[in-house]
Amino acid sequence: MEQDQTAEPERMEKIYKIRYRKNEQIFSASSQITNLKIGEEVMIQTDHGPEPAKVTGLGPLLDPAAEHPIKTAYSVQRRCTKDEIEKYERLMEREQEAFLFCQKQIEKQELSMKLIRVERYFNGSKIIFYFTAENRVDFRQLVKDLVQEFRTRVEMRQIGVRHETKMLGGLGCCGLELCCASYINNFAPVSIKMAKEQNLPLNPVKISGICNRLLCCLTYEYSTYRDIKKEMPRPGKKLTIEGKNYKVIQQSVLEETVTVIDPDSPDIPRVLTRKEWEIVTPKNTRPLKPGRPRKKTQAKTEKKENNSE
Repeated sequence: MEQDQTAEPERMEKIYKIRYRKNEQIFSASSQITNLKIGEEVMIQTDHGPEPAKVTGLGPLLDPAAEHPIKTAYSVQRRCTKDEIEKYERLMEREQEAFLFCQKQIEKQELSMKLIRVERYFNGSKIIFYFTAENRVDFRQLVKDLVQEFRTRVEMRQIGVRHETKMLGGLGCCGLELCCASYINNFAPVSIKMAKEQNLPLNPVKISGICNRLLCCLTYEYSTYRDIKKEMPRPGKKLTIEGKNYKVIQQSVLEETVTVIDPDSPDIPRVLTRKEWEIVTPKNTRPLKPGRPRKKTQAKTEKKENNSE
């Protein structure tokens, strides 16, 4: 009798939003358990072992036959047992106790450092103390005291002001939760050029976050502004409209319009729509960017070849 060799259909998976600690960043995790509810505690597979987390949101079902399947950084193993839930609640209390003890030792040893947060692994194999400091700190004695107190591996991890803000959380100038605290995992480089490209006021108070660094959201629309501006005539460029010469004085990227003036009547500006400036803007005649090599003409190339011969 022939054995049935038909492959078993792949099990459906579902995306969930999870949070390891209260008021911390939300992550996405996939699971073959499709009936989890918001508020349930689950065990998540991490690099250092299983960690408990709480389900904070429900996502879509994943199609295993999809051409481009969605991949998540974490996976839900199972629901937490009653003992694991009690240990999970106790874990956060022990993290707070470790924070207070470490803070007391820092003050006692007069160390120039600011303790931000304490993270303890669920299996108890390690405790991480996050701190900020302006200069290098000799915390060898502090580590000895912490190891003696908690009888486990201790890591002192120095972070920057952006990561400090990410851990502490807060509200941005837009009134919403900080991007770094809600979903940003890796900080992209931000420059003042991005603010200039978007015609934003270069007032440090208006373009800086609560971490006193440039706003991360300056990177969100920068590429769009840059690409649209490349197509538009730049300020200072001269355009010929209905036989008259006009000079571009301003660009409006959102409306895709440019403002021009007649040198004979500079007090009467004229706004050109995209259709209007596309007609009068010569193509392929825009100046090259600084540093970009210009193409050599055929005559110069032939002359160089003759000289080399």
